[in-house]
Amino acid sequence: MKFNIAKKTKKKIKNHQGATAYKMTPRMELYTSVVTASLSNNFYESGADRLKRIQKLIEIVDPEFTAKLAVYTREEMYLRSVPLVLATELSKVHKGDSLVKKTVQRVIGRADEITELLAYYQLANYRMGNKKLNKLSKQVQKGVAAAFNKFDEYQFAKYNRSTTVTLKDALFLTHPKAKDEAQQTLFNKIAQDTLETPYTWEVQLSTLGQQKFATDKKRARAVKAKWEELIESGRLGYMALMRNLRNILQAEVGTKYIKIVGERLSSPQAVRRSKQLPFRFLSAYRELEELKFSQTGYIMDCLEEAIKVSVENLKGFGLDTTVVLASDVSGSMQRPISAKSKVQCYDIGLLLSMLMRSKCKNVISGIFGDNWESINLPSSGILANTRTLNRMEGRVGYSTNGFKVIQDLRQRKVKADKVMFFCDLQLWDSTNNGNSLEKEWDLYQKQVAPNAKLYLFDLVGYGQAPLKLARKDVFLIAGWSNKIFDVMNAIEKGSSALKEITNIEL
Repeated sequence: MKFNIAKKTKKKIKNHQGATAYKMTPRMELYTSVVTASLSNNFYESGADRLKRIQKLIEIVDPEFTAKLAVYTREEMYLRSVPLVLATELSKVHKGDSLVKKTVQRVIGRADEITELLAYYQLANYRMGNKKLNKLSKQVQKGVAAAFNKFDEYQFAKYNRSTTVTLKDALFLTHPKAKDEAQQTLFNKIAQDTLETPYTWEVQLSTLGQQKFATDKKRARAVKAKWEELIESGRLGYMALMRNLRNILQAEVGTKYIKIVGERLSSPQAVRRSKQLPFRFLSAYRELEELKFSQTGYIMDCLEEAIKVSVENLKGFGLDTTVVLASDVSGSMQRPISAKSKVQCYDIGLLLSMLMRSKCKNVISGIFGDNWESINLPSSGILANTRTLNRMEGRVGYSTNGFKVIQDLRQRKVKADKVMFFCDLQLWDSTNNGNSLEKEWDLYQKQVAPNAKLYLFDLVGYGQAPLKLARKDVFLIAGWSNKIFDVMNAIEKGSSALKEITNIEL
């Protein structure tokens, strides 16, 4: 499918800083809005406003694109909440075939997403006044019922929580058909609330926390023993392992167990299976920086090895290709990606730029705010490099003068092949001299590098672009996953971000 977006992107608008920008097509806007959405408040837009914008866009774009985007965000971008929102909102505007059923079934990848989807369905259909959901659209019902066949007793029991919508509610609402007698027995257990309590680290530590100990030393020994048991059992999942590295080190587990932890963290097979977003590694790394245990450095090294594995298939560029990596550290990027996260939008931009840095030989990398500063960094130490740049953000100021990156290249006559911006696209000129990224890019191509390509990595998704996206030299990619570089590679071969989504099989 081809997308002729030239006419639709000519409309000039103002961005959130009052600078000239261009309105995206509905498909492009929906794509950038959802792959950067945690549905939490951003600097210029609340989570509620983002959701309303997504809902309106779903009413405009064709249903098949929305369905494929939902699957893409779940299976390629590894997002969880947004795909459920897309599938539910799709059910409100599309009827008459099995598209919604297929989408719902695909986006439910964990047992708890059954109840999360239904809880959002309740919110989206104004049923909060009712104590229980009592009716679903037929295709949502079929999709959820089909998803029940994906999980075993351990997976159901792990997420069998007392929430607004429970697994038991979901079972009675959707009436899933068991594949065999064993699964029927499992469904009966859900209905009768007799699922076996799973062996999880949360349950184990919760049980330990309820016990009384004569002294703090005895409690500490018990905690240490419990962490050693959990580590040796192999039942501590990869995400749980990363989230608890601080706790494990503080418990002072034995060297044998630290070695197990390190080997699991850096295991190529474990990393690939875990499908972690890159910023998860950064969060774990940052939690360890201030710890003063002798084994902390070893674990940090293992995290570096792990993130290298996560981008092992990333195709970089050699010495014959000059790549510029410009990361936005302005004030609008200094916003947590979710209410519970310490990771900010500019952390993601810095990390993604360093992932690309690790795969390129001929690189100019740096940060911009009021000013642009290039900083020489080695290709190794992805997480360490990210933290180095993070600590420098204040020295370039907090405006979003992205044009200065291109201006510097032009004035120094640096002939770059690929220029990559990692930002929220809210670029402007705080000097009020009429400068813009668009003007500087045109001058740069005319005077220095006529064949240069500009890649805009949108990390927030406000639905605006600083240049016309119909240009053959400007490309927009969005998201927080290292999968964005797969899209970039596809673009190098003549594809586009939207084409990669429409290639998804339903």
